Amino acid sequence: MKNAIIALCALLTMGGVAEAKVVTKVVEYHQGNAVLEGYLAYDDSKAGKRPGVLVVHEWTGLGTYVQKRVQQLAGIGYVAFGADIYGKGIRPDNPKDAAAIAGTYKADRQLMRDRVLAGLAELRRQPQVDTGRLAAIGYCFGGTTVLELARSGADVRGVVSFHGGLDTTMPAPAMQVRAKVLVLHGADDPFESPAQVATFQDEMRKAGADWQMVCYGGAVHSFTNPEAGNDPKKGVAYNERADRRSWEAMKLFFAELFGK
Repeated sequence: MKNAIIALCALLTMGGVAEAKVVTKVVEYHQGNAVLEGYLAYDDSKAGKRPGVLVVHEWTGLGTYVQKRVQQLAGIGYVAFGADIYGKGIRPDNPKDAAAIAGTYKADRQLMRDRVLAGLAELRRQPQVDTGRLAAIGYCFGGTTVLELARSGADVRGVVSFHGGLDTTMPAPAMQVRAKVLVLHGADDPFESPAQVATFQDEMRKAGADWQMVCYGGAVHSFTNPEAGNDPKKGVAYNERADRRSWEAMKLFFAELFGK
């Protein structure tokens, strides 16, 4: 009996060592003269380098929603870094201001690319990251941004756009998109017309990209965010089923990219 108790205690101790210990940090970095403030998370109980995932925020800036997504990714084994596109302290708290700030970057796609590339560079600098295994995901405005990252020819294995805008003023040149592209789209999103969807798909074909697009029936814009409300008639609403399915689609995509 005594030996059995000792063995049980040893097993419990071993199990405790294996438990995830997600560490989060606010990280200040720069793009040109702009001061940016990102959000890093990783599992401190793991040894060795692991894939890194850049996460880009919605039009309200790097807030609690994206921070939770960063933590989720860390909990499943990635080093995740929430990029700050807008700049330190710039966190619009109403739709009017959010639209104005997001519009600045949508009108200047090169600036958008420069900011997301700065975030990618900061992710690469983290000592826990396997720099040969990188990906990026984004939500709404962030989904638009990671598609621009792919169009830029950035050296990442893949990008995932969750209900992001599909249009661009800088279409991808032929054979320049190095990243595999996964677009997770609300089939009833009123902000992306069928013509815009078709234009994006044609752009990807002409660019020779490895791309896929999943459309979720009944889902509108912001379908992954519980804070979006529950009235799809407004064009913006949470959809639990599409949220769950899109997260699983992302994980399968990462398994293909990273072999895990």
